[in-house]
Amino acid sequence: QVQLVESGGGLVQAGGSLSLSCAASGRSFSSYVMGWFRQAPEKEREFVALSSWGGGSTLYADSVKGRFTISRDNAKNTVYLQMNSLKPEDAAVYYCAASKQGITAFRRALCDSWGQGTQVTVSS
Repeated sequence: QVQLVESGGGLVQAGGSLSLSCAASGRSFSSYVMGWFRQAPEKEREFVALSSWGGGSTLYADSVKGRFTISRDNAKNTVYLQMNSLKPEDAAVYYCAASKQGITAFRRALCDSWGQGTQVTVSS
């Protein structure tokens, strides 16, 4: 398994941007589907975005499509989430996750590793 550490959360005004990073330690980073989930207070954890093993395929939740961009650097064992045009409803704790079980499993939150989460707050 890989160990994941997120960074980059914070407070931003609506319409602003934030960039999250997730550094992985461990072997075979490139063999994991990597991505992000988020959980707002009193809501279930929801899928945000993922990047396939080599980064050639990406998927986004409809709610963030066109505003968020996921990328990964396998040489640095890091996955990123660039968030633009942030809305108050984007406020949540964002979790990095990794799965060797494939894209479908990842979207169902069947992940092998989770980060500790980073808070994103969007003021209106």
